[in-house]
Amino acid sequence: MYKVSENPFKNRISEQSAFMVVTALFVTLYLVSNIMAVKVISLFDFLYFDAGTITFPFAYMLGDVLTEIWGYKRTKKVIWMTFFCNILMVICTQIGVWLPSPEYLSETEMAYNHIFTYVPRIVIGSLVGFLLGELSNAYIMDRIKKKRGSKSPLWIRTIGSSAVAYLFDSLPFVLIAFAGVVAIKELIYMIILQYILKLAIEALFGTPFAYATIGWIKRRVQLDNH
Repeated sequence: MYKVSENPFKNRISEQSAFMVVTALFVTLYLVSNIMAVKVISLFDFLYFDAGTITFPFAYMLGDVLTEIWGYKRTKKVIWMTFFCNILMVICTQIGVWLPSPEYLSETEMAYNHIFTYVPRIVIGSLVGFLLGELSNAYIMDRIKKKRGSKSPLWIRTIGSSAVAYLFDSLPFVLIAFAGVVAIKELIYMIILQYILKLAIEALFGTPFAYATIGWIKRRVQLDNH
């Protein structure tokens, strides 16, 4: 009896499906990071950073995945879509602030209003930093890949592009989101610590995830030539 050879493409995932999943996670992480950023974390009364700093580098990691697999032009479209999704979040949550609530839920209303009245300022700062940082991150990563070739180590492209992009992101975000709310000394600490933490989280956790994600996509997804 003849043994039928296994079809190597039967377990493949469509490129469109993979692109949609990565894009959805990318957008979600940015929205979540903006909401989490309302809370400022203080460690030892010296280290100050917003809670969104924890999740934000993973959004950058997914941006690296998008750029590495689908290129700068397609990633730029996702970045702009995320930009408008953040604006939509502000509009929708602000409508929730304006709408009345029953008296027995007054504490819930106050908590909701307190959080989402502050979110627009966070989002404005985030959007400025997001466009400057994410666009520069995708552009620099793409340029490194074209200049050095795809055979150059991925970590050079991911960390190298992020080292520049986080400067464009952290500075405007902290100044717009927290100026006048926290002391100047704390602002300076937040800018420095945000930059260091984001880069460290991406180097230690984000880049390994990027390696794993890109490797998995290349193995399981039937990619067109880009």
